[in-house]
Amino acid sequence: MVEAVKWYRKAAERGHAVAQYNLGVCYDNGDGVEKNTAEAVRWYRKAAEQGDAEAQCNLGWCYFNGNGVRRNMAVAVKWYLKAAEQGDAKAQYNLGLAYADGAGVRKDKSEAIKWLCKAAEQGHDKAKKELAALVGE
Repeated sequence: MVEAVKWYRKAAERGHAVAQYNLGVCYDNGDGVEKNTAEAVRWYRKAAEQGDAEAQCNLGWCYFNGNGVRRNMAVAVKWYLKAAEQGDAKAQYNLGLAYADGAGVRKDKSEAIKWLCKAAEQGHDKAKKELAALVGE
């Protein structure tokens, strides 16, 4: 993995969004580098600002949980929305949960259902379960 990190870094420093995302994942998980969530956030942000949906979702997750940054639910939702609008099922699921719980946004059951449906339609199993529970309320 150390060799992969070397190449990710070269491409990431040249502005390649996918490499920036992958380098962020390496720092997030401690794969080939020492685990460093603040460094993961730095690379996720670079990729996210270029429109990489996976990086946007992961950056949202970092803000939602306070990993490498100060916890900020509203900022998490902002990044989830960007990724969800691009069709990222994980972000759609996370956004649906945020609306269901009122985390970072006003609680809104219809918005929760909308985003959970989008994720479920892509086969996201947890979204299917949450949707069933939410509709059954």
